[in-house]
Amino acid sequence: MQTNTTYTSFVAVGDSFTEGMSDSLPDGGYRGWADLLAARLAAHTPGFRYANLAVRGKLIGQIVDEQTGPAAAMGADLVTLVGGGNDVLRPKCDIGRVCGLLEEAADRLAPSCKKLVLMRGPGRRGPVQGRFQPRMERLYSFVDELAVRHDATVVDLYSSEAVGDPRMWADDRLHLNAEGHRRVAEAVWQALGHDPEEDWDAPLPPAVRPGWLARRTSDARFAREHLGPWIARRMTGRSSGDGRAPKRAELLPYEG
Repeated sequence: MQTNTTYTSFVAVGDSFTEGMSDSLPDGGYRGWADLLAARLAAHTPGFRYANLAVRGKLIGQIVDEQTGPAAAMGADLVTLVGGGNDVLRPKCDIGRVCGLLEEAADRLAPSCKKLVLMRGPGRRGPVQGRFQPRMERLYSFVDELAVRHDATVVDLYSSEAVGDPRMWADDRLHLNAEGHRRVAEAVWQALGHDPEEDWDAPLPPAVRPGWLARRTSDARFAREHLGPWIARRMTGRSSGDGRAPKRAELLPYEG
């Protein structure tokens, strides 16, 4: 159902999911659900402004320290906050501390905006998700608690079978592909009260299981191109976001 709420500005806070990996653009950059959502909102609101402070690889503590202050100072109508996913995937994770930092971020952002949007983030179906499922479910239960406290909107992607389908994910098996990001943008659009343009959670057609050789080739490429470099960064204390600036550091008019 269409609401009467009009958002004139939007700030996105988070990590690689909100930065837009791996919805690739021809110039080598990334688009992502937040950019897609900004484009829709801008089409309905002249002078609409947008900032995206998200940086890949950021832990929730870094998001709190580096992004929440600037985001709150912008005073945008709409703020999205998604974080903690990188923490959950680490071998050693103090989930209580993660929840506490997420609480700090929400407490700082909610008073600065007209609407705070939180998410139960997407999870790729498979054995890796099962390994971290207890942590993720605890984190997302706390997200629900924060939403009640701040009258925030929660977009539940974690429960979606469609978004969790491996066909919605990039070759790195960690980030959504273009279709996945498109569905997330539609999910947030509807959660904000706008009329649906499609069923973002529509099931995919039955999957055709690749042959043995295709699966082994895919696994080998994944290990070489993605898993190996990720392990190397963890062992050396580096992050894919080290030294990287936000994609849209200022709240400026959105021009597509």
